[in-house]
Amino acid sequence: MVKIKNVLVSQPPPDRENDPYLELAKKFNLKITFRKLFKIEGVPSKDFREKRINLLDFSAVIFTSKNAIDHYFRICGEMRVTVPDMMKYFCISESIALYLQKYVLYRKRKIFYGRQHLSELIDIMKKHKNETFLLPTSDLLKPETPKLLNENKFNYKRIIFYNTIPNDLSDIDINQFNMIVFFSPAGVKALFHNFPDYKQKGAIIAAFGTTTFNAAKEAGLKVHIQAPTPNAPSMTMALEQYLEKASKCK
Repeated sequence: MVKIKNVLVSQPPPDRENDPYLELAKKFNLKITFRKLFKIEGVPSKDFREKRINLLDFSAVIFTSKNAIDHYFRICGEMRVTVPDMMKYFCISESIALYLQKYVLYRKRKIFYGRQHLSELIDIMKKHKNETFLLPTSDLLKPETPKLLNENKFNYKRIIFYNTIPNDLSDIDINQFNMIVFFSPAGVKALFHNFPDYKQKGAIIAAFGTTTFNAAKEAGLKVHIQAPTPNAPSMTMALEQYLEKASKCK
């Protein structure tokens, strides 16, 4: 196993002293650089006007992220669209459903949610097959999302409300890192946008989630660490397990 010294974690710096990543750095004598590899930019409302999209044509909205919620209500506000009280909201998880409280009176709205996966939400949506669903997304979307919606013959339309834009990483030496931790396909995309000639060589790659894992593989990267797994539900747990094994191979 490769001796890990410098780690790039594609997330913003932690805001608490007892953060698990900082604990890992102390335990294994690591230098961890936290860097968000991409940013979110909302699609301007004028683009919606040009496309003649009528948001009131939809009787239900499917939310797969908090960003989708933010930009849906942003566009509604900018276009002076009053969302009907009878609008139905279908959220992929309870935490995303609860985030709706930022914009609506939660207890007075028709809000449904799954446990964590779209397949669970699909089972709930089947009881509302007559709805016309809006799916607000970024320019990047898990392939399984339209696949499941199409297989179950829902009347829906995907509309891009925001885009993932690679951040400028020209100030860092990407080759100094012998471990890079990704959390989304957008992070993988940003890496090769900034460093199109990047060669993994001996660097250890960690990927959180199936879509991130697949994106890394499609980009030609070898993934050594995956999360979540039954034995490592979080990325820090997966990293710790790998680092423990690496320390014993000295």
